[in-house]
Amino acid sequence: MTTKVSFTLNGEAVSAEVDSRTLLVEMIRENLGKTGTHVGCDTSQCGACVIHLDGRSVKSCTMLAVQAEGADVATIEGVATNGKLHPMQEAFREHHGLQCGYCTPGMIMSSLDLVKQNPDPDEKQIREWLEGNLCRCTGYQNIVRAVKAGAQAMRADD
Repeated sequence: MTTKVSFTLNGEAVSAEVDSRTLLVEMIRENLGKTGTHVGCDTSQCGACVIHLDGRSVKSCTMLAVQAEGADVATIEGVATNGKLHPMQEAFREHHGLQCGYCTPGMIMSSLDLVKQNPDPDEKQIREWLEGNLCRCTGYQNIVRAVKAGAQAMRADD
């Protein structure tokens, strides 16, 4: 059975006919063409699929698309503005908070939610917050540095 699902994606109204069992990550990638949201594990373990749903970070591989009906959804594609990287994206680039880059969109989306809730997180808080985001390439040290730097840059922009 198909269902029409409508929500706001990165500030734009979108809708698609999807099977009622379609995961939100599948709708975002396959129906709406936003492939920055990655599928890493299909079991909610890796965090590669993190998006923002009504301002909070969620793993889109554990939600049905129909659960996003009427919501405000943000993906990594909506983070930069006018071709300029968001301060958190810039911090990941500048501090080498990535290697292969597969986990990076989820890391950034999770980090943005952390900083929204805690504008000046310490290393322990960052590590605890990112426990649900796995990186198979790094030792996390540069990711933590990037989140600290991104948080500082975001405070400076306020």
